[in-house]
Amino acid sequence: MFLLLIVASALFDVFSSSLRLGEDMSMSTVFKFPSVIRRQHDGPLGIDIDAYEALLQEEGYSRRSTYVHLHVVADFSRWLKRKRLAADHIGEQTVKRYLRCRRRFGERYRGASSVPYKFLGMLRDQGIINHKTPAVRADACKMAVADFERYLSKERGLSAATQCNYLPFAHQFLRERFGRGSLRFSELRGSDITGFIQRHAHKRSPRSAQKIVGSLRAFLRYLRYRGEISTDFAACVPTVANFSYSSWPRFLQPGQVQQVLDHCNRHSDLGRRNYAILLLLARLGLRACEVVAMTLDDIDWKAGHLTVRGKGGQRAQMPLSAELGRAIAAYLKNGRPRCASRRLFIREHAPRVGFANSAAVSTLVQRALADAGVDSPHTGAHVFRHSLATEMLKHGASLGEIGQLLRHAHPDTTQIYAKVDVCALRPLALRWPGGKQ
Repeated sequence: MFLLLIVASALFDVFSSSLRLGEDMSMSTVFKFPSVIRRQHDGPLGIDIDAYEALLQEEGYSRRSTYVHLHVVADFSRWLKRKRLAADHIGEQTVKRYLRCRRRFGERYRGASSVPYKFLGMLRDQGIINHKTPAVRADACKMAVADFERYLSKERGLSAATQCNYLPFAHQFLRERFGRGSLRFSELRGSDITGFIQRHAHKRSPRSAQKIVGSLRAFLRYLRYRGEISTDFAACVPTVANFSYSSWPRFLQPGQVQQVLDHCNRHSDLGRRNYAILLLLARLGLRACEVVAMTLDDIDWKAGHLTVRGKGGQRAQMPLSAELGRAIAAYLKNGRPRCASRRLFIREHAPRVGFANSAAVSTLVQRALADAGVDSPHTGAHVFRHSLATEMLKHGASLGEIGQLLRHAHPDTTQIYAKVDVCALRPLALRWPGGKQ
């Protein structure tokens, strides 16, 4: 009897401690024992660890990944406590110190080094800590490029894709000219600019070289706008010759597009997603960036059309055929994971959000071509857009109709497809002396 009373008393104490613990913090779905939960909530970050767990569940992380994230954050919190650091004073430098001190601990868990940064981002998004990091010795080059990025986004209103084209070359130019020292823009000379173009343009295709020229010209105009330079160095940037219609449209041979579509595994979640994406590229000629930006709200099932966000913020309504509708509906019903994101197409792995950029779609196309056994020198997402245009031309569509479907801003952009119709161009060719047309 006495033994039973001791056991009952012990159980009552455990139950009471669990109730007291529940008053202070929500019970974790990963850690079940009260002592473990109490340890996970220790330190200055403990009060926010439940919110982080909710975020991980919302973004579709598995139970195992959630365990690793919470375990690392809890260790980081206890480390802060030992160092007597408050949560509102932490930043990237604090995270770097922690990772150096706990290197062996981080090596036990794959991807552990990125966890504190993700947690730090959540604290900033929720306004718990300031977005600005403590004053440290900053890289002048990176700071200048960051200011240039804000200018392109806030004042110029350029898209993220255009910013990605401009920023790397601006950074490379500053690094080569000033190294890691201070930026003395007053010392810039025209020879610095022409020399940079001469060193790098010849290694690239004409189109890629034009990106270097355009980004450098935009950066120099920005410096003059900010008053950093008084000379119009943008006029010193040489042009790159890229003759119109000198290239040939990149397209797949007849039947290869359907071969890629038929090879998709529509019995798996990933296969349903990829099939819907490939159909959008093949049937509507969408750009990769337009597929990435598509949301659930862009589909009007009753009216039977899609809203496509094109270049320059332009929007267009495209027809939603029965084939496309069935593919998207199959993905939404049996393939798309549950998540808070409104993006139509979601990443395969956590975090469950939309694609970061158009490179993911191009990689998807490259793998689909390889899996289907289609040997093509061009494997980007744009190859489906060119294939659709050339196929329309072969079936009698006019260049105006093709340009309308592809949403070309200028008719001249569509003229490149005229070169594909060899039969129509043959009568225009001059007779070769002693030969045939």
